[in-house]
Amino acid sequence: MKNLLIQMFTVGVVAVLTGATAFAAEGWGDNFEKAAAQAKAENKLLLLDFTGSDWCGWCIQLNKEVFSQPEFKDYAAKNLVLMEVDFPQIKPQSDALRSQNEKLQAQYGIQGYPTIVVLNSEGKKVGELGYQPGGPKAFIEALETFRK
Repeated sequence: MKNLLIQMFTVGVVAVLTGATAFAAEGWGDNFEKAAAQAKAENKLLLLDFTGSDWCGWCIQLNKEVFSQPEFKDYAAKNLVLMEVDFPQIKPQSDALRSQNEKLQAQYGIQGYPTIVVLNSEGKKVGELGYQPGGPKAFIEALETFRK
């Protein structure tokens, strides 16, 4: 019985960690230098998502309502380089990633999550967003104001 409980606990922990890491998987990077270089090379906006992906309710809501939707994914593929700047409580991170994210948080004066910082292809901040209702359409409309 004790072994069964240990096995069930282990499976549960693996499931939580696997689910937490899935948030940034598709189309999202976590290396600022690479993302900035890609944005410059492709002449795209760089979207920095400052998030607590495994604990922040509004962050999870933003992912569910906007980032995971086909309309946003299509728009992002054509217009954005996506980077997750994550501050998880459960999901493991390397020291280098944690350090990079803390520096970016200080550099952009991030006070809460989610905060979306938008940089132009030259790395200049052109806008900032938080959670907003309205799904991908409203979010894309807000992003379009930064492209002009």
